[in-house]
Amino acid sequence: MADRPRLTTTAGAPVSSNQNAKTVGRNGPLLLEDFQLIEKLAHQNRERVPERVVHAKGWGAHGTLVVTEDVSRYTRAKVLQPGTKTEMFARFSTVAGEQGAADAERDVRGFSLKFYTEEGNWDIVGNNTPVFFVADPYKFPDFIHTQKRHPRTNLRSATAMWDFWSLCPESLHQVTILMSDRGIPTDPSRMNGYGSHTFSLWNDQGERFWVKFHFKTRQGHAHFINEEAEKVIAKSRESYQEALYGMIEDGRFPKWDMFIQVMPEDEADAFEEKTGWSAFDLTKVWPHGMYPLIKVGEMELNRNPENYFTEVEQSAFNPSNVVPGIGFSPDRMLQGRLFSYPDAHRYRIGTHYDALAVNRPRSPVAHYHMGGEMTLGLATNPDAYYEPNSFGGPVEDPSVEEPPHRYAGDVGRYDFRGTADHYSQPRALFEMFDDGEKQRLFNNIAGAMQGVPEFIVDRQLAHFDKVHPDYGAGVRQAIAAQTRDDAEASLSTSHSAAAE
Repeated sequence: MADRPRLTTTAGAPVSSNQNAKTVGRNGPLLLEDFQLIEKLAHQNRERVPERVVHAKGWGAHGTLVVTEDVSRYTRAKVLQPGTKTEMFARFSTVAGEQGAADAERDVRGFSLKFYTEEGNWDIVGNNTPVFFVADPYKFPDFIHTQKRHPRTNLRSATAMWDFWSLCPESLHQVTILMSDRGIPTDPSRMNGYGSHTFSLWNDQGERFWVKFHFKTRQGHAHFINEEAEKVIAKSRESYQEALYGMIEDGRFPKWDMFIQVMPEDEADAFEEKTGWSAFDLTKVWPHGMYPLIKVGEMELNRNPENYFTEVEQSAFNPSNVVPGIGFSPDRMLQGRLFSYPDAHRYRIGTHYDALAVNRPRSPVAHYHMGGEMTLGLATNPDAYYEPNSFGGPVEDPSVEEPPHRYAGDVGRYDFRGTADHYSQPRALFEMFDDGEKQRLFNNIAGAMQGVPEFIVDRQLAHFDKVHPDYGAGVRQAIAAQTRDDAEASLSTSHSAAAE
């Protein structure tokens, strides 16, 4: 390492660690004093103008959530009480591509929901996969850089992607999903949605439960293989927009069933001892055998936007938007996104982005934010522009204070990834695939590795071997077959040129 420059902050100070965010104890919350983390996240949000840095291209619709079951023992949230019907807005998206990218590209899909509840807006900002590539927000800007264009070539870089993934084995689960048949859903209605993170629910008795949110499509899963997606893209780069808009215009309203997984607060430590990974690790799932799905209700999308820009492009989803009865967890990626997402919206849309029609709560709003961009005639008492005051301004409501988390400890940069089991969950997924699905997985990976330096390929293959011997062997054979095919094609081309 002596021949490499020392990593510093933008102010030139040397950085002691670029791998783990600073937490209170091993599973405790992040700290605002971690200025290096804040610098990385804040800088990332300002790297692109004006489209979103990630999830730039999206498709949206309005709908409703109806709670059909009773989960009141877990939460006091009014939106989740039996029989409640709540208006909502959904935005689906690709992660890596720009606004002009094709809808049917191989990518993770965003699955973001905004519920206009009587207690304020509740947002779930998730994906169509239950896991993600990284578990610490310190690495999120680095990962996103690998999905964007190379600064010199201005092309996507397979080398950057596989170099990062091969150095971060916690990405194996998500990479396997992405490269499998599940990597290209045919349209937004044919995929599941997940909150992905661990959140929490709390009830009137002050009991807290860790929770995962699931939205299961009623339309059935449908995916494109590469050859099918290529044909779709050749005809239309807007296939998702066409499908979602067309379904709703035709009255074929897409629906999802909402479920939760629930873990009592005091079981998190025992879960880690039993499984080998943290309950708050975004790269892992909770086994359904341990924490089965509990039905909550039904989501339906039934109205198209009247104006794409004002309703879809200006929509702003924040995981920090929760309501009484719903809270956060020590999930590191969630903690980082609590800052990153609203900061991105303040930068991209404007200071008062929540006052735009698509983002505005349907419940009363009263706060002390003043001035700045987009002050859209918010009703205020001119004498009550500070707090506390004696002029009738809004005051806090102690009755909605949530119970404290039980996690606390010494401050430090704890690495929970190095000791975690990153291989058993991808192994379980791999073993679910039939022979055809496995072969397409091997071929997809081999194709995605074209042009990647051999030492990076070998490093990634070693991870596949640890998942399952057949996984590594299958990818090796696919790479070899592709190399032979390329050589034969090149030889055929040279012979044709010589004949001419």
